[in-house]
Amino acid sequence: MNYIWSFLILGGVFVAAINGRMSECTQAVMDAAKGSVELAIGLIGIMAFWLGLMRLAEEAGLVRYLSRLLKPVLKPLFPDIPADDPALGNIVANLAANMLGLGNSATALGLKAMIELQRLNPDKKTASNAMCTFLAINTSSVTIIPATVIAIRASAGSANPAEVIGVIILTTAVSTVVAITAVKLLERLTIFRVKPEGEQNG
Repeated sequence: MNYIWSFLILGGVFVAAINGRMSECTQAVMDAAKGSVELAIGLIGIMAFWLGLMRLAEEAGLVRYLSRLLKPVLKPLFPDIPADDPALGNIVANLAANMLGLGNSATALGLKAMIELQRLNPDKKTASNAMCTFLAINTSSVTIIPATVIAIRASAGSANPAEVIGVIILTTAVSTVVAITAVKLLERLTIFRVKPEGEQNG
């Protein structure tokens, strides 16, 4: 990504230079920098409110409650994980945190879940089916309270910044179904199928 962004930035400056529009390029940079600072300052209040609210929900046990609800649903998606293994608990906690918009907590729980899945992985150099499934679900995760989107809309002056909640729940639910379907179909293909350890060594 660093190379891609560097190429885009340097390419833009180069094109502006050969077309004699460096002054416009400089002005665009200054305007973008000013806009980013104004946006960041505008986000502080609303983000503090939502993250504080979500922290209260976490402390009140809402994440644990969601975890208990999700566990029976997710177990069939991860048949290779033992029922009482810590990996499944971390996966459930990560998805519950994502649903509630707890970005920082969700990231930490996601990393912990991947570490636990790698512990169970017989081939340490290849991602297991469980790891791929978790990544697909995590990336497309159903979001109930999109705190960041609400904050951005509020800072932009939206009259009703939370009106997108229903649409976001629907779209993220659809994306999650598509992601799960895709990963389950792909893992059945021979080219993506994880071979038994003895067959790999052979």
